[in-house]
Amino acid sequence: MVRSTLRVAAVQMCSGDDVTRNLDDAQKWVRAAAAAGAELVALPENFAFLGSDRDKVGYGQGVEESALLAPLRALARALGIGILAGSIPETGPDAAHVYNTSVLLGKAGETLGAYRKIHLFDIELGNVSLRESAHVSPGASPCVADFEAWRVGLSVCYDLRFPELYRRESNDGARILTVPAAFTLHTGKDHWATLLRARAIENLCYVIAPGQFGPCGPGKVSWGKSMIVDPWGTVLATAPERVGFVMAELDLAEQDRVRRELPALSHRTQEGVL
Repeated sequence: MVRSTLRVAAVQMCSGDDVTRNLDDAQKWVRAAAAAGAELVALPENFAFLGSDRDKVGYGQGVEESALLAPLRALARALGIGILAGSIPETGPDAAHVYNTSVLLGKAGETLGAYRKIHLFDIELGNVSLRESAHVSPGASPCVADFEAWRVGLSVCYDLRFPELYRRESNDGARILTVPAAFTLHTGKDHWATLLRARAIENLCYVIAPGQFGPCGPGKVSWGKSMIVDPWGTVLATAPERVGFVMAELDLAEQDRVRRELPALSHRTQEGVL
């Protein structure tokens, strides 16, 4: 009989440009979450390297060859858990660019799904100018992968502002939406929780959103507040203002009940509009 519940954890980190330290921290928190009962552990965006985008290019490798994923593959096998590697730099289309790629690993350390971030963070916020596209190329396709009895939709950070991506993943059967992030302090304080709850409510999905926290990366301060949200939009867990992890139990039967009582997904028109 297939179990209808899944214990998940969202890890909150404060990564920098020291890859060895970041990988040690990531593995420490994955082990701690697994020891607490987590069956799927999600790491934030840029968990292994959060330095300049220019320097990130030097760490770009193919998903199967990535040295940043190798220790997580071994850890997934050793612990018998799934791991969402929030995002890594993947070899891009040219020497000056990488993809910002989220990878879902199965219990044997295998790649279940890989998603290249589609929406890149090119903004002007006050005196801060950020252009992710200078060294990161956009992906082109959504990704929904199977983990145990669950369909898992992948996304990365700024994607959160584009609901059409999550609707496509919901259309493809997603039960869980993952949003690994390094959301800025400036936008996160006003938008992070609201957008996560909206994506959960409109798709009647669970949302797992592990984030970076504090001063991480050159001139960047991340909001943190890693969250797990249920299909009703109720926040099941929120990380405090420190590194660590939060956990929650997801329940397919409860999700089915909510979807029966609020059958909004079945009321969509073919075009998605009236």
